[in-house]
Amino acid sequence: MPTDATSAPRVPDKPTLEGIEATWSAAWEDERLYRFHPGASREQVFSIDTPPPTVSGSLHMGSVFGYVQTDALARYRRMSGWELFYPMGWDDNGLPTERRVQTYFGVRCDPSLPYDPEFEPAAEPGKEDIPVSRPNFIALCNQLTAQDEKVFEDLWRRLGLSVDWTRSYATIDDRSRRASQRMFLRNLSRGEAYSAEAPTLWDVDYQTAVAQAEMEDKDQAGAYHRLRFDDIEIDTTRPELLAACVALVAHPDDERFADRLGTTVHTPLFGVEVPILAHELADPEKGTGIAMICTFGDTTDVVWWRELNLPTRALIGRDGRFLAADFADESLPVRDAELAQEFYDRDVLGKTVNQARATIVDALRSTGALIGEVREITHPVKFYEKGERPLEIVTSRQWFVRTLERRDELLARGEELHWHPDYMRHRYRSWVEGLNVDWNISRQRFFGVPFPAWYPVDDNGEINFDHLITADDEKLPVDPSSDVPSGYREDQRGEPGGFVGDPDVMDTWATSSLSPQIAGRWGTDLFQRVFPMDLRPQAHDIIRTWLFATIVRSHFQFNSLPFSDTLISGFILDPDRKKMSKSIGNTVTPMPLVEKYGADALRYWAAGGRPGSDTAFDEGQLKIGRRLGIKILNASKFVLGRLDDEIPGPAEVTEPIDLDLLALLTKLITATTDDFENYDYARALERTESFFWSFCDDYVELVKIRAYGEKDDAATRSARATLAITLSVLQRLFAPIMPFVTDEVWHWWHVHSVHASSWPTLKELPMLEVIGAGSTYGPVCEVLEAIRRAKSSAKVSQRAEVESVVVRAPAEFLAAVAKCEEDLKAAGGVATLMAREETELLVEVILADA
Repeated sequence: MPTDATSAPRVPDKPTLEGIEATWSAAWEDERLYRFHPGASREQVFSIDTPPPTVSGSLHMGSVFGYVQTDALARYRRMSGWELFYPMGWDDNGLPTERRVQTYFGVRCDPSLPYDPEFEPAAEPGKEDIPVSRPNFIALCNQLTAQDEKVFEDLWRRLGLSVDWTRSYATIDDRSRRASQRMFLRNLSRGEAYSAEAPTLWDVDYQTAVAQAEMEDKDQAGAYHRLRFDDIEIDTTRPELLAACVALVAHPDDERFADRLGTTVHTPLFGVEVPILAHELADPEKGTGIAMICTFGDTTDVVWWRELNLPTRALIGRDGRFLAADFADESLPVRDAELAQEFYDRDVLGKTVNQARATIVDALRSTGALIGEVREITHPVKFYEKGERPLEIVTSRQWFVRTLERRDELLARGEELHWHPDYMRHRYRSWVEGLNVDWNISRQRFFGVPFPAWYPVDDNGEINFDHLITADDEKLPVDPSSDVPSGYREDQRGEPGGFVGDPDVMDTWATSSLSPQIAGRWGTDLFQRVFPMDLRPQAHDIIRTWLFATIVRSHFQFNSLPFSDTLISGFILDPDRKKMSKSIGNTVTPMPLVEKYGADALRYWAAGGRPGSDTAFDEGQLKIGRRLGIKILNASKFVLGRLDDEIPGPAEVTEPIDLDLLALLTKLITATTDDFENYDYARALERTESFFWSFCDDYVELVKIRAYGEKDDAATRSARATLAITLSVLQRLFAPIMPFVTDEVWHWWHVHSVHASSWPTLKELPMLEVIGAGSTYGPVCEVLEAIRRAKSSAKVSQRAEVESVVVRAPAEFLAAVAKCEEDLKAAGGVATLMAREETELLVEVILADA
């Protein structure tokens, strides 16, 4: 056992769970128990790349689920002798923060406005959005995120997360902006980052580009329209894009169109002459087997456009309305360009997608180019994961990181990584194999990390995007909207012969993907001690975003994984087994449950969720967790209540059942240690809890008279030593999961915190034969349980006297019972215990008053 035991246990008369969270949280802070010591060598450090939660409102049970699981593993590692680097970050930039600020303060950002140092938001914002400058808007973002972060920190502390709060970071602070801009410049210098005018997935409501990883398919109502292109018929769900059609495409092996490949047809209504081409992505089983390629209707159009080297007629703007088109463009011959232009300008230009669709369909029907009836369907449509309208593909200048050409290297990194559970590696592989565009890292927002770049403006006032001006490392972080590049003056901003700043900010994943570099202070001595990280815990839905992006950045910069292991948590489901989500409105907030049941009870519930498995929220599990906490209090009080100043040690364990229990305890220590080493906190809890209840219900009952009687012989000291050893081990095994109640009971008989004590090891126990562990304890417990059942069936008190018990069993079973006859008789109130050798077990119980 640990050597800091007090001279005698100090057990309260009425132990309670009430108030222990505040008591021990304050004590941990006063003792600086969880502070990282930067002088530790890399070999001594266990570093955790903690997920920075998005600071955009309140946390729900799904939010805290994985954090509690991670904390259990962190506490285990600390008790096992590691120096823990365990910081907390806040992911406070991004669209969620901007939307929350707009709603909370009733404002909207207008970058054209000057900064107003006197601006104050309304005390009660109205429905009308007040336009504010970008600096004013960012100030409001910082103000609100600071409030939210304090609320989040208070909850994490209440839940007992053992993070080092002195090492917190935010993804929008100076350190994060410096690391993000520095990494971008490194990617740029090696050719891994590039800027291009390219087809871009675009959310017309959020007015920003969207990366492939941020998309999700939603089933939407649609319709097939069969159109006539001269003598060719095609099916399309997007007839409104007819003016953007640049080709038709069929599969090269489709014999129906073999003699038409390389020929041309004319589009209906507009009369544009388009070629018929071949490509393997054309599906012969879909529609009529031939499709129109529009720039751009979906991501497949982009692939065809790129690989078939087609011209561009991008017609949908950033606001979701149709842009001007030039039908005199010679790259696409038109039968009657003037007529096509007149029709487009009158009936399509400036309209929304739905308005244009209705107009085009009516025109197709009236000209006979629409064949048959429109056929209604339901089909998957791509949305931004936070958006409410389908994504469009617009042409715009964006920043990209090259991932497609490095796909094989990134797949190899995924195989190198240790996954818990292992099957989650397949989600990563599937994502990387399915990449069809490079990673778009630019966003058209206001609250984010700006690109450290400017562009020269020529004498004609045109921006020269081919001659990028970048910031010097020593000046980072910079904001090109307010900072001036070397060699220029502020009054040259936007002027001929001057410069303009890059207007975009980085995708939130481009910043949070650098969490190891930000938390570890890339470029300092600390970074050498903590990187690569040992553990990345996260949910499975962001494997394609956060985990993938972090691997990309580390692979490019350091030629290594950013962490050796990743622990993947599941979702929290409501009772109907639907994912908890704020947007659905089925979330449960944690604080009322903490107030009702206690933090340890909530942690107990969270730790019961297996790695990678979705878990339904069940308030009943919190009740069980609270009952377990109360039992830990009461069992500790009972065991410690009668121990004197000198607590017996392992050498004094001599009785067969005592030795057998410690042999079982040895197996428990080995098994739970292996569980934690393999990141299976749930299995460790399950084993410990099962052993604990048996210890309380069976062993304590069997030995309490021997342990707490008037005698002070070897048998008595053996029982007391076994009780003390087992209690010490169980309190420490529970400590990572239930830190508050375990520290409470630990301090009854130790000076220092249980979380500063060592994890149980086999060296603490006497040398035991564990192969047959349980061979004595198991049979005795079976007989004791049979006596209890007999009393319950007779509806008498468990304290009722038993006249006799006859145990009929094989010789080996009877020999085990005989070793503990006195303990068994005392526990069951048995006057006479008799043994009869039989092949099958049968226990006959005769009550004294029967």
